[in-house]
Amino acid sequence: MRQIDNGVRSTLIEGVVWKKSARSNPGGNCVEVAALPQGGFAVRNSRHPEGPALVYTHAEIEAFIGGAKDGDFDALIGDGGR
Repeated sequence: MRQIDNGVRSTLIEGVVWKKSARSNPGGNCVEVAALPQGGFAVRNSRHPEGPALVYTHAEIEAFIGGAKDGDFDALIGDGGR
């Protein structure tokens, strides 16, 4: 099994399913996440699916999602145009 490191071209990560948020807009401005066979997750830009992927542990993704749910990053996006 190939070692998957940060910055690896996402097309070299085989045997994964990339998932995009249902909130993604029609222009594809979103990120995609894939669970890695050896554990952890890879994240890529949906506009450039052949580009690099960032790799995170389960704990790192869990902390990020928890922070997003708690509103920790709301100030970064303002009101989101609402």
